[in-house]
Amino acid sequence: MSQPVLGILTLYLNDKKHLEERHIYQRMITEGQQMGLDIFVFTPMDVDDKKKMINALVYDPKLKKWSHKWRSFPTLIFDRCRIQRSKRFEQLKQFRARYGGLTFLNRPLRNKWTIHQTLSRKARFRPHLPETVLFQNTGDVFGLLKNHSAVYVKPINGTGGRGILRIERLEKDMYLVQGRRQNRSIVPAQKMHKSRLSAYLLGWKGSGRFLAQQGIQIKLPSGRVHDYRMLVQKNGQGRWEVTGGAGRVGPPRSVTSNLHGGGHAVSMNTLLKQWITGEERRSEVRKDAEKLSLDVAEYLENTIGALCELALDLAINRHGQIYLLEVNPKPAREVFAQSGNADLYRRAIVRPLEYAMWMHKQKNS
Repeated sequence: MSQPVLGILTLYLNDKKHLEERHIYQRMITEGQQMGLDIFVFTPMDVDDKKKMINALVYDPKLKKWSHKWRSFPTLIFDRCRIQRSKRFEQLKQFRARYGGLTFLNRPLRNKWTIHQTLSRKARFRPHLPETVLFQNTGDVFGLLKNHSAVYVKPINGTGGRGILRIERLEKDMYLVQGRRQNRSIVPAQKMHKSRLSAYLLGWKGSGRFLAQQGIQIKLPSGRVHDYRMLVQKNGQGRWEVTGGAGRVGPPRSVTSNLHGGGHAVSMNTLLKQWITGEERRSEVRKDAEKLSLDVAEYLENTIGALCELALDLAINRHGQIYLLEVNPKPAREVFAQSGNADLYRRAIVRPLEYAMWMHKQKNS
């Protein structure tokens, strides 16, 4: 059997050709070599359609050096491209359309609103979904605020906590507003009357597409928000498996817990101990969170198409009720490195490679 070749498809962050996860790709290439998997990194900009060749980024683990090398198209593609507003993202769409017949480990996931609607169709998931509406006018947000003490407004294609606003209902048409701008800078808490808030919300939304979502009470006694990230991945037998979970705690005055926005990671069990009393109850909640994550992954793959990994951001209230805040198709792995679990971090890196090896065997058997 020929050696499998995995191309990691990504996007440059800017015109200087900076890559966001170069250190992860180094680990993947090094681990892949030991497994007999040849891995290179490329972006749509590196593809020569006429030559049917790729000016790939290759890494030499012995020399610890990156270089460019012309390569044939890979037998498998692992799509790590995150949404960005740029000509590079337009090139990605063209690449996916032109080379859709190649073997991809994963396909793009739809936006947050479409995912919410997809999951809402199944009774199994409805108790775990915060009430969510498409933000088309301010009435959509105020309608939610009648039923819930807090509401989050977020872009349907946002990542990393960008562009998120939290509105908390106070008394007599007054609200507390705080958030994070598109550059992740913190918008400090400020009180606003309903009349001013309407204009503020429309300005925040601009011409973008946003949704409004019921806020779950996830503030720790310290006043910081927290949530949990569950990583589910396909394993070397082609089956979904929970790789692990970790807790995330936001920085002071932040409405999100994202690591990129200054949050920090802790082990899931450590965080649950601060939040839910009783070892047995905590164990039960964790099992429920893992089962929910696997069920969501299987259902989305059956509905949308090939996936190989998903990170689910979960809010868990004091009673152990689990809410699915978000599904991330291109998860970072740093939460496991930061929470001090080196084995889990390595597993998160290696598992997609084991799945790629399994896919190659299936194709060639």
